[in-house]
Amino acid sequence: MNTFEVKAFGTDAPTADLKEIQINRREITAKDIEIEILFCGVCHSDLHTARNDWGGTVYPAVPGHEIVGKITKVGKDVTKLKVGDFAAVGCLVDSCGECSSCKADLEQYCQNGFVGTYNGKDKHLHMQTFGGYSEKVVVDEHFVLKVPANLDLAATAPLLCAGITTWSPLRYWKVGPHSKVAVVGLGGLGHMAIKLAKGLGAEVSLFSRSPEKTQDALDLGADSVIISTDDHEMKVVNGKFDLIIDTVPYVHDLNPYISTLKHSGTLVLVGYLGPLEPILNTVPLVLGRKSISGSLIGGIAETQEMLDFCGEHNIVSEIEIINMQNINEAYERMLKSDVRYRFVIDMASLKG
Repeated sequence: MNTFEVKAFGTDAPTADLKEIQINRREITAKDIEIEILFCGVCHSDLHTARNDWGGTVYPAVPGHEIVGKITKVGKDVTKLKVGDFAAVGCLVDSCGECSSCKADLEQYCQNGFVGTYNGKDKHLHMQTFGGYSEKVVVDEHFVLKVPANLDLAATAPLLCAGITTWSPLRYWKVGPHSKVAVVGLGGLGHMAIKLAKGLGAEVSLFSRSPEKTQDALDLGADSVIISTDDHEMKVVNGKFDLIIDTVPYVHDLNPYISTLKHSGTLVLVGYLGPLEPILNTVPLVLGRKSISGSLIGGIAETQEMLDFCGEHNIVSEIEIINMQNINEAYERMLKSDVRYRFVIDMASLKG
């Protein structure tokens, strides 16, 4: 298959900084769309992959799965979009399309393994996929999304991961005007969970250990903030919530939050992957028919639904725009939670 070279920012090793490199993209097939990348959000998963925190990173690695850009070419069989349209690509660029999950528009749970936007396996080039820290990307039209015309393009980029990661559980657990939802953690995921849950009409609360985040949460739309280290405040909300979205990306104690669920309520993990510590007390789960669950991004149809909803309600992420050359500094700041609430790369800086 023919390929062409583009500039990108990537890393050759877990301990190496990201730097400018050249990568190959495939020439479009009949069903492909070529996109000039204008903005790319920066996700914790980018950092984890670049530094091989989860194992399995193939180098050179080019992160980035919150992509917004302009279509420059389309294959002869493409019907979804046209040259000149603004388009988006999230965490997925392919799946088997045949399993029960794919047929149910749940490509993120593809039973044969979805293809990630980066560090996946490109079936055309038989090598790893490269992400959005680059000039262009080529993606099958099924995995390309339409961007509502009224949304700010840069602030739309984080919707492709942080947005859909929190939207999917809100929709699955049927959150609406009579729902009481709590969010654990106010970061890239947490601030989107507040905005989207509020957009759906729910009463929304934030659990936080930091009282200084109270005003930020209220400004984002939260109705209340509960300081999770305050025993009195936790007792006040005992048995209150239908759904808790836990966005914390590291090991933490889930037990205090279980008591704040209503009977049949669910705490859904979207931020942390790994073993739970300390030991989980199952008594309130059994006595209250409560659940702990997990959720992974969303399928393509659901992601488009989320983007359309955000267009209707003018919901975007709170962002700080950076140049591509500042990505290593941004990673260090992200580890310190020194961003409100998502870095977005202006990809024009890569061309300079």
